[in-house]
Amino acid sequence: MNTALLLEKYGQIFDENLIQEIAQIGIFKTFKKNDIIIDINQTLKFIPLLLSGNIKILREDDEGNELLIYFLEAGETCTMSLTCCLGISRSKIRAVAEKESSLIMIPVQYMERWFHNNESWRNFILESYQIRFDEMLDAIDTIAFLKMDGRLYKYLLNKSQLYNSKSIAIKHQDIAEDLHTSRVVISRLLKQLENENKIKLSRNKIELI
Repeated sequence: MNTALLLEKYGQIFDENLIQEIAQIGIFKTFKKNDIIIDINQTLKFIPLLLSGNIKILREDDEGNELLIYFLEAGETCTMSLTCCLGISRSKIRAVAEKESSLIMIPVQYMERWFHNNESWRNFILESYQIRFDEMLDAIDTIAFLKMDGRLYKYLLNKSQLYNSKSIAIKHQDIAEDLHTSRVVISRLLKQLENENKIKLSRNKIELI
């Protein structure tokens, strides 16, 4: 168990007793970029707490097309997996490592116990639900009310914030998959954004201006 990382990311969130318990029962795991951490229809036996890296949460339609729902950053958990654990149902999302990531996997039986007897855990769960709910509303608004060029630019702004950099290393095909459209459409809209002086394009890299 990487206790130093645990304290760094969750020391201000959880009380000392909970930190010690997580360090004792948690399972430390690392994932490479594009590794699937949680898959659709998977029975969940662990709750992930993200220590480092980023994770993207995806939904899939009946034809196997993926749609990006939101990103997770260090110090967060996936509330959709929490919901599945509470309802003892299978996962309805796919969680994929956006880059090399490390997590602590908490056995699900501790989730309900801590919710009732640990205030810091209860507050963390409730706040996580609120954050994810707001992000999903934002995702719905983006899909419903923004044209694809607006969705693309918002996606790039979110990526820039996620990586804390105006330079984003990403392929056009990867963007197309996240936004559930074609690479040709993305390439055309990126060129349009470049002509509007909002971005600068280079090979497998996009720089926000």
